[in-house]
Amino acid sequence: MTGTKDDRPFIPVGIAILTVSDTRTLADDKSGDTLQARVLDTGHRLQARAIVPDDRKAIHDQVEAWTLDAAIDVVITTGGTGFTGRDVTPEALEPLFEKRMDGFSEVFHRISYDKIGTSTIQSRATGGVANATFIFVLPGSPGACRDAWDGILRQQLDYRHMPCNFVEIMPRLSEHLKRG
Repeated sequence: MTGTKDDRPFIPVGIAILTVSDTRTLADDKSGDTLQARVLDTGHRLQARAIVPDDRKAIHDQVEAWTLDAAIDVVITTGGTGFTGRDVTPEALEPLFEKRMDGFSEVFHRISYDKIGTSTIQSRATGGVANATFIFVLPGSPGACRDAWDGILRQQLDYRHMPCNFVEIMPRLSEHLKRG
């Protein structure tokens, strides 16, 4: 049975938002604004927000730095998931993944299909875990950010969501590093 158990406390997590774009600034970053509003409205902590160009090294370096920051539990990127020559976000971030989250992409595409039909195949949204930090790679449109947050992340980043959620397994993400 899915749903929210009200007898469990809400546990806020630290979230960083990265917009990947050659043209956007914080003043006109609607996708980043959409994610930021949702993060704050649900009670989570916005630990960082930045914009980097569609450059593989810049994307990789910023996200890797955030995964090494103990205050950041989740990194959400928006932009650079298409098929044009400048779309390199999955290529920049998938090498960081210690574990890939295939189900995130599948559920995202199912939600997206209900809204934009077969156009959903033009996104290479993905997710994974690196350095005990969840990473979600979203398309650059505000609608895609709404779909991912409202349809997946809001619930999975809520400790009260049952039967399971990401928050309850966060303390175990680095178990492999503790083995002798």
